[in-house]
Amino acid sequence: MTDRLMSKAATMEIPIHGNGDSRRLPEDDGLEQDLQQVMVSGPNLNETSIVSGGYGGTAEGIIPTSSIQGALLPSHPPQGPLITPSPSAASRIARQAAAAATATTSGSGLHQPHPNPALAGEEATRGIAVEKFDIVKKWGINTYKCTKQLLSERFGRGSRTVDLELETQIELLRDTKRKYECVLGLARALTGHFYSLVQTQHALADAFSDLSQKSPELQEEFGYNAETQKLLCKNGETLLGAVNFFVSSINTLVNKTMEDTLMTVKHYEAARLEYDAYRTDLEELNLGPRDAGTLCRLDAAQANFQAHRVKYEKLRADVAVKLKFLEENKVKVMHKQLLLFHNAISAYFAGNQQQLEQSLKQFSVKLKSPGADKPSWLEEQ
Repeated sequence: MTDRLMSKAATMEIPIHGNGDSRRLPEDDGLEQDLQQVMVSGPNLNETSIVSGGYGGTAEGIIPTSSIQGALLPSHPPQGPLITPSPSAASRIARQAAAAATATTSGSGLHQPHPNPALAGEEATRGIAVEKFDIVKKWGINTYKCTKQLLSERFGRGSRTVDLELETQIELLRDTKRKYECVLGLARALTGHFYSLVQTQHALADAFSDLSQKSPELQEEFGYNAETQKLLCKNGETLLGAVNFFVSSINTLVNKTMEDTLMTVKHYEAARLEYDAYRTDLEELNLGPRDAGTLCRLDAAQANFQAHRVKYEKLRADVAVKLKFLEENKVKVMHKQLLLFHNAISAYFAGNQQQLEQSLKQFSVKLKSPGADKPSWLEEQ
């Protein structure tokens, strides 16, 4: 069967009419069907299985296309009708060509690998580590320069920038703060002692009242003393409210307003030290030789000097403004508090209850009644 098919495919001739049309024979139609099956069913162009029913027979045969390739391809291109391959065969051929092209590209080194998330995360971590190292490096260099400048100033070998007027105001502020802290401590001590006195007077008034009821022969005397102690206790609570207001105002002035200004002064002094350190560094580089490396370092030192100079001048202006406003605020607050303290003390020891209450109203001092901070029974429920 196989030999007959090969012999017919090799020796077959296609007759042509004079008008160019080909005459098809029954044997030609059978051979054409076999060739179509060869192109459709094979896995590739080099090795294909042909399933043929023969010419009227029922036997099947498998013929390697490599053995009949020369016989099926004539030396001259045929002039007959073209055979169109099926879509499935065309798709398989396209996939094989794409696979071959990919393999060729990979072999030639033109294949671009996909980005690896692990490598990207490692690069990000490395970048953060490098950034932190640079920050630590800059901090170390700055600390070294400032420490060197500070030691030079302490031992009298280095020069420092001094603003005489501003330095005088800063020293005056620090001295004022120390004295106001002393006044604040004494006022708190007075408040504590006076509170104890008021509590003692309140207990003494209760004792006199109790004895006036239990001693008929001394009821009138115990009653007078009880009323006197109750009046002193009431006036003492009023004075205690005025003194507490005085202490609260002094505490705000000392521990908030002055402390905020002194914090700005600390920033200013640190900026002054950095400014002098980089100024000294720039002066040393200017005195040295001028080569390529020194010029690069000189430019960097000049840039650092200008940056710290701007920072120093800005903080100096901030300190000057805060000192001015602090002085105005201090005079205003202390004028009010000292007047209140004087009027309240004078009225209390003079026994003038109306003047004492008037002093508190004048300065808008509100007294807290005993137990005002404690919630009521309904609020607790």
